[in-house]
Amino acid sequence: MTEATGPVAKRILVTGGSGLVGRAIEKVVADGEGRPDEKWIFVSSRDANLTNGAETKALFEQHKPTHVIHLAAMVGGLFKNIRYNLDFWRRNVHINDNVLHTAYETGVQKVVSCLSTCIFPDKTTYPIDESMIHNGPPHSSNFGYSYAKRMIDIQNRGYFEQHGCRFTAVIPTNVFGPHDNFNIEDGHVLPGLIHKVYLAKQTGSALTVWGTGKPRRQFIYSLDLARLFLWVLREYDEVEPIILSVGEEDEVSIREAAEAIVEAMDFRGELVFDTTKADGQFKKTASNAKLRRYLPSFQFTPFKQAVKETCAWFSANYTNARK
Repeated sequence: MTEATGPVAKRILVTGGSGLVGRAIEKVVADGEGRPDEKWIFVSSRDANLTNGAETKALFEQHKPTHVIHLAAMVGGLFKNIRYNLDFWRRNVHINDNVLHTAYETGVQKVVSCLSTCIFPDKTTYPIDESMIHNGPPHSSNFGYSYAKRMIDIQNRGYFEQHGCRFTAVIPTNVFGPHDNFNIEDGHVLPGLIHKVYLAKQTGSALTVWGTGKPRRQFIYSLDLARLFLWVLREYDEVEPIILSVGEEDEVSIREAAEAIVEAMDFRGELVFDTTKADGQFKKTASNAKLRRYLPSFQFTPFKQAVKETCAWFSANYTNARK
């Protein structure tokens, strides 16, 4: 919890505060981006079960937030999504409805929720932008999570039209950084690869990457995303979502991502691609044109530097990292 000095105008509750993005926001606030009139409150699943309406209400009554950054969700990588689409749908719908409705009932001034580029239609044209979210079904591999996240946009619109609430959402591309989930089975691609390289170095074995290595992704460093979250909370007044991403020109293939990790961790072994494993969506290139209209000079951390910092954090915190 970050105490504000002087008069506190904003009490900002961050759900999912112990996760990848929550920890990044906490660090950015602690490193000087917080303001004297803000009190930041970071909560996790240990503080309340947000699928439970009564517990959600009790959390809000305890902390009395004026603003909410809503990050809490059931999340997982490709293979976990394929196995548990129903669970992803039900749990996330319950969490989102409880948080948004409790925010409305308790007079919260603004909620910024976190969506994902996987909400976009599977069959679409590229680059995708904010106007295309509901143009068709998402990829079948994670339809439960994707539809649950899409419904936040529907709900935000509903609260605005019926009650005038300033609830909005951001859509980051693939986020990575310190405090990620580095689980090889259930984590996302980049942290999973970092863990694999770490283990391959220990055992002297080859690095096996699942899939062909050809799919392409835009990766955003969690600390860059955290800075953008603060801007959205303070300055962005639209109810319509905004994509938070590096440019289209910064998209990299899974092979290039693996090679960046290999370089950062000084791995000298063989690199093997297991083409019997699914690739998932080939690409989901997103346009950051809307973001650039607002923040033309925002500087993203270069991909290789961000990978290097994340690898260094994982190696230094291996014992306690989520894996």
